[in-house]
Amino acid sequence: MGEFIQTVATGLSMGSVYAIIAVAIVLIYRSTGVMNFAQGEMAMFGTFIAWSMISYFSAWSLPLDMNYWLPFFLAVLIAGLMGAAVERIVLRPVEEAPVLSSVIVTLGLFTMFNSIAVWRYGGIAKPFPSPSVFEGSALSVGPVVISRLNIGVFAVSLLVMLILYVFLNYTKVGLAMRAAAQNRAACRMVGVPAGRMLTMGWALSAAVGAVAGMLVAPIVFLSPNMMFAALMFAFAGAVLGGLQSLPGAIVGGLLLGVIQNAAGTYIGSEIDVTVAFVVIVLVLLVRPAGLLGHRVVRRV
Repeated sequence: MGEFIQTVATGLSMGSVYAIIAVAIVLIYRSTGVMNFAQGEMAMFGTFIAWSMISYFSAWSLPLDMNYWLPFFLAVLIAGLMGAAVERIVLRPVEEAPVLSSVIVTLGLFTMFNSIAVWRYGGIAKPFPSPSVFEGSALSVGPVVISRLNIGVFAVSLLVMLILYVFLNYTKVGLAMRAAAQNRAACRMVGVPAGRMLTMGWALSAAVGAVAGMLVAPIVFLSPNMMFAALMFAFAGAVLGGLQSLPGAIVGGLLLGVIQNAAGTYIGSEIDVTVAFVVIVLVLLVRPAGLLGHRVVRRV
């Protein structure tokens, strides 16, 4: 029983990262109908920006571990501005074009961000620091031993999800963003600036992605390709939960992390990815819209 709890706890830690990346993917998909294949590379680039600022601020004697948290929040802000700029400059001109055009643009952005990162920072993996509160000896709860880093990753991910929930459900801007994602034409008719809401959606998605990147980096090390596996699992989690459902993205990401870790523990790490995706296929065969998604009926 202790081993099972340990497996679930560790799986929830990584699954929480998948969940917030899946939320970022769903934010874009709901508003544009397009999968942002550059989501992981934008998160990676924002993490490199944070790494550069942490290296700069490390020489300063700041209280309350602000040598880490100040670059953290600055990187989230810069990533948000980067996401807004990408939408306005790159995606807006192809907004009315066929969906395939937007998909190709996001694939181009994937290549661009990856190439710039390799050119600027090199392809060698680098250690990424974590805040001092995440360091130290592991915590023991009975037979279960959980590292402080895993607890910290889960706690920060949970906080991000809570902030997103409150923002999207209890603020005027958040409600306007949800309305614009559902029906842009109707929003324009009632005076909601749908284009501006779309830009804010991209900014929010990029900012959330940067948080995910900074949570993953201490675990997998910082490199231009560090987000590829996490992005793949996040896409799978979004599909599992339902591409139109933000709660579904969270549930799908968490479940995928637990399934992957359980498969690695009880079957073998060589096929943990295979087992996770087999479970997804089985779920989608029974419920094609995902666990919390809704079937869309189109009438002609």
